[in-house]
Amino acid sequence: MAETETPQIYLITPPEIELSSFPDRLAAVLDAHEVACVRLSLPGRDEDRIARAADACREVTIARDVALVIDSHTMLVERLGLDGVHLSDGARSVRTARKELGPDAIVGAFCGTSRHDGMSAGEAGADYISFGPAGISALGDGQQAPHELFEWWSQMIEVPVVAEGALDADHIAALAPVTDFFGLGDELWSADDPVARLAAFVAAMG
Repeated sequence: MAETETPQIYLITPPEIELSSFPDRLAAVLDAHEVACVRLSLPGRDEDRIARAADACREVTIARDVALVIDSHTMLVERLGLDGVHLSDGARSVRTARKELGPDAIVGAFCGTSRHDGMSAGEAGADYISFGPAGISALGDGQQAPHELFEWWSQMIEVPVVAEGALDADHIAALAPVTDFFGLGDELWSADDPVARLAAFVAAMG
């Protein structure tokens, strides 16, 4: 359980991927620190762009035995040779995705700040639940997933939980005892040296 184990790292790609440079940046991070999963998180519906990004990232992750999931696009998982899907609509699509992808695929669900949605998604067959933003953000409705939500979840629910969104070293230090994964995206890629930034976050976990 999260109370006794150091949380794992769950990487989230930038919304725009420069194919000439991002695979090398991703490889450097994966080589520097153990990472449990990478989420391909590209907005829009340009299937060709998404497929090219997935191919580039998959080459990096598969060589390092790291799972690669895609945000929202359940129908692209098998076509692109990915490990699963991350759903952004709480519990609504979990059963459908599980039926479509089978028992071995990873199905995760982002549930915002809603304990109820998280429990529903877990009951529907999600492999993990993501809550966020775990830090303070002006995006969306400005709500923050409180420490108490992660604390309650880690004590009461067996389904692994991910803390993501607007994280800094202080948030990571505070949440490390009560979460299973930290979802890190812009927090890393906005840095000149993502490897060094991740090292600082890992150190903050204690």
